[in-house]
Amino acid sequence: MPTSTSFSSVDTALRLTAIALLLRPMGPWFVRPALIAAAALALIYPRALASARLWGAVALLIAFRIADDWPLADNHIYLLAYWALAIALSLRGAAPPAALAHNSRWLIGLAFACAVLWKAVLAPDFLDGRFFRVTLLTDPRFGEAAMLIGGLSQEELVANRRALSPLPEGAAWQTPPPIVETPRLRALARASTWGILLLEAAVAVAMLASAPAWIRHALLLVFCLVTYAFAPVAGFGWVLLVMGLTQTSDDDVWLRRLYVATFLVILFYSEVPWAALLLDVMA
Repeated sequence: MPTSTSFSSVDTALRLTAIALLLRPMGPWFVRPALIAAAALALIYPRALASARLWGAVALLIAFRIADDWPLADNHIYLLAYWALAIALSLRGAAPPAALAHNSRWLIGLAFACAVLWKAVLAPDFLDGRFFRVTLLTDPRFGEAAMLIGGLSQEELVANRRALSPLPEGAAWQTPPPIVETPRLRALARASTWGILLLEAAVAVAMLASAPAWIRHALLLVFCLVTYAFAPVAGFGWVLLVMGLTQTSDDDVWLRRLYVATFLVILFYSEVPWAALLLDVMA
């Protein structure tokens, strides 16, 4: 149980969860202020941080946010709601650290297992590479990756987006414009497709099979460090990290610090246009 003087694994994870709520406020007007207030109270008052009622309220508020945007809420918002509920239920038990470690391991394992099921079985456009081939060309959030790693020029990227833009209903190209795909871009799409699938499968198996702790932590940290360097979903990475952090023991000071450092690295990824800056340097 968190106290005013201890900075245990649970204490650190709950504080980082509250910080994540403040860094990425969410929801309509009747949800956002309450979530921000709950997160602020958790950071200011140790008793609030350890309050099952407060975290139950957070879970309920996030559920309202999901219902308000149903069914279009981002995946990690659902996971965040489950996590807040797991915190509330675990804090009501006799051994919160053990309960949180158990619940976080299963939440991560099941989330990654569902991701693998979707990509490998239910989404025919993923394994053949179409998802990343299109996403790298059309999603503005991946434009820097397409140029920095894929080798496209700014002009080629703009032309590709124009060619792939939906036409008005009933319209069709008389002569479809060419799509420029460099060998490096295709290699990036293949590496992203299979790299993410295999890494997600490894994390799912490690968590659900309760692999040795060092394997679970190594896979999760590598996934977060690599994936969120380009995927603009910092909130997802933060939720995964705080759940992984609860699976550390209070004696693993260096490992807790590594989780905190990774949390800050993802913040750096999301707030600093490092890829665009690197492109400017290389120009």
